[in-house]
Amino acid sequence: MKLVVVSAGLSVPSSTRLLADRLAAAVGQHADVSVEVVELRDLAVEIAQSLTTGFPGPALDAAIGAVRGADGLIAVTPVFSASYSGLFKSFFDAVSGFDKDALAGTPVLVAATGGTARHSLVLDHALRPLFAYLRAVVVPTGIYAASEDWGAEGLAERLDRAGAELARLMRPGPSGRSAEVPVVPFEQQLAALRQR
Repeated sequence: MKLVVVSAGLSVPSSTRLLADRLAAAVGQHADVSVEVVELRDLAVEIAQSLTTGFPGPALDAAIGAVRGADGLIAVTPVFSASYSGLFKSFFDAVSGFDKDALAGTPVLVAATGGTARHSLVLDHALRPLFAYLRAVVVPTGIYAASEDWGAEGLAERLDRAGAELARLMRPGPSGRSAEVPVVPFEQQLAALRQR
């Protein structure tokens, strides 16, 4: 299964990228996945150009293709002004601008980093609504890591739980994304009701 990790961290090294890598490793503990990382920092110019021209450059086009072909997605952003970064939002605007169904049904694990725990609700007031609008399946456990969370008790357990949830949603089958629900034609259902 293909796991794509989108990291909107701007610095090097980046706590956002660190969180993204630890989440990918957590998913890897529960499923056999190949991981592809999309660093939005490297795509900033092409993302801005695509918003004004309507055409993606080659690197952005490849990133959009990776997201569209993913069996699961980890999306991690730093928090700016109590929400996701503009670069993060612009990337997903570009993805949905080129294919509005790109994320439909795709399991997505949302995560964010910030300086203090005061911004932890960003997961529920910004990230979940964004991916719900894109018709993705958002993993129940989202991860917010403030500066004081690194090395503190509890983060590793939350990462493992979120990774296990994403791995479970990525698997084909009754609980997975590729499960096909048998469709019984309406006429057949109506005929069955009449026989009762």
